[in-house]
Amino acid sequence: MQVQVTKWGNSLALRIPKPFAEDAGVSEGSAVELSVEDGKIVASPIRQDSPTLRQLLVKVNKSNLHGEVDTGAPVGREVW
Repeated sequence: MQVQVTKWGNSLALRIPKPFAEDAGVSEGSAVELSVEDGKIVASPIRQDSPTLRQLLVKVNKSNLHGEVDTGAPVGREVW
């Protein structure tokens, strides 16, 4: 498929057709790594894996652990 390079401010831009974006798994706001290989522009999606629960819990320590929070007396039919 042929697309046209256009000017965007002081840079150049091109549109990624929807089927290509879907196949590559990119959407608005996605980060991509741009490189030049053998004179070709290559845009590769940057995949960021979600952290595991273990990876998140390892960051919990006494200095960032919060105590209980009193939200006040019941208002309505809450059962505490």
